[in-house]
Amino acid sequence: MTRSPSPLSGSPTPSPSPSAPPAGYELHDDGEGFRVAVPEGWTRATVPSEYGMAVVNFRSPDREHRLQVYEVSEASPEASFDLYLSDQTAKPRGFEQLALTNLDEGDFTGSRLEYLADTIRNEPEVGTWHVYDERFVAADGKIYALAAYGPDADGREDELKLLTTALAWFCPPGMNCDPAGNAALD
Repeated sequence: MTRSPSPLSGSPTPSPSPSAPPAGYELHDDGEGFRVAVPEGWTRATVPSEYGMAVVNFRSPDREHRLQVYEVSEASPEASFDLYLSDQTAKPRGFEQLALTNLDEGDFTGSRLEYLADTIRNEPEVGTWHVYDERFVAADGKIYALAAYGPDADGREDELKLLTTALAWFCPPGMNCDPAGNAALD
């Protein structure tokens, strides 16, 4: 069974095994090899990466919300956030860390960073941005990041729902997943 973070506790909980993502979401089999649930009507763009697959961005029609998916080069989710939060990594203007939560439980290994930023590069001005960035070890043994971005002014639940829905349906490249994201090697 796939483990996805509980929106209330921040810790992983077994996810149900429905045959389709929630209303308003659709499954997307990406050209980079992964599968994820994204809101209907969102557009996709990529940015080359120096490590692993390209960085994939899904954006809402108004460009005020974004889901980002990419492979992480560090040895663990914790090491990835240690590097990101260090002085050697540039942060968005107005970066303010709200929380960094270790989500390790059972066979799930991951961490979630929540932060605010005044601006996000290549994104419109929306006031303060709110971001949930989760890095986790997937069924293929590789580390991925899923990050949900949106304006802080409209509340924070929409970014959390975007993140947790994408995570619940994420299937890494080279894996054969059932409809609910439970994976087996191809």
